[in-house]
Amino acid sequence: MIKQDLFGKQGYHTMVIAIGSDHRGFNVKQRILNFLSGMGHEVLDMGPGNEDCVDYPDFAFDVANSVSKKQAHRGILICGTGIGMCIAANKVAGVRAAPCHDSITAEMSRRHNDANVLCLSADLLGEELIERMVRIWLETPFEKGRHSRRIEKIEQFENDARTLPIPLSQVMTTKK
Repeated sequence: MIKQDLFGKQGYHTMVIAIGSDHRGFNVKQRILNFLSGMGHEVLDMGPGNEDCVDYPDFAFDVANSVSKKQAHRGILICGTGIGMCIAANKVAGVRAAPCHDSITAEMSRRHNDANVLCLSADLLGEELIERMVRIWLETPFEKGRHSRRIEKIEQFENDARTLPIPLSQVMTTKK
């Protein structure tokens, strides 16, 4: 389990951050790992360990599960576009993954959506922009207020879907 109130050597809130990529995102992942460590965060490298061809869902599920199970405060995923990782991560209950492409989407994914997994493109974003986005995403608080109500509706839908007595696919096919 993660500790909730850690303060880093530079005076800001530090976190446990799980990070993963596919082969196309490997080099960007390595740079982000160093950046996060330099900020004083504890980083869980969920792989891969090299640039050999891999399937992105495997790493998306590992990072998303670590966030869902509260082994990490947040997660970061990198693939060619960030889209595939986002689709896979959002299949894990309790995960709110957002594919961000600039500072504004990084900020708003936190401020209004309480995103707990950041999905980035290795092919379309520059190194300086990625670092700026990661910093903004980590430092931006969730606004709560009316946005909390919306997150609660998403969580309620997830909970209801998990407790259906029969699979949703059967419910959909038996309706007349």
